[in-house]
Amino acid sequence: MTARYYVVREDILPEAIVKTIQVKDMLKRGESATVHEAVERVGLSRSAFYKYKDGVYPLSELDRERIVTVSMDLDHRSGILSRVLGLVAGLEGNVLTINQSIPLQGLANVVISVDTSYMTEDLSALMERIHSLEGVRKASVIGQG
Repeated sequence: MTARYYVVREDILPEAIVKTIQVKDMLKRGESATVHEAVERVGLSRSAFYKYKDGVYPLSELDRERIVTVSMDLDHRSGILSRVLGLVAGLEGNVLTINQSIPLQGLANVVISVDTSYMTEDLSALMERIHSLEGVRKASVIGQG
């Protein structure tokens, strides 16, 4: 069976689902050290929490889950790709794949796939920073998902 998703206003959700989200938030923020403590604080049974925890997420959290594919033409010099990868990692991006062509006429095409779910800056800021790196001749987003 394929999973189906819905966007539902919070005020019409059953109380157990709303409280499950509250417990997840408390655990994420460190306001409660254990599930037991968090469910007691919101007045939810542990069994209800475990029943719903893997199926409910705030829309903002789902919106952040995305993979971006970036194509770049880089000068064929030592350290340029390393600086690009360091920049992505410094912004909390996670490089999933790297494909590089053999350099021709002093340029190499590099395509990287980046999980941007936890990045500290948005995609446009990432692209501006990549463009500003020395040795990056061209960079563009060729896919998002």
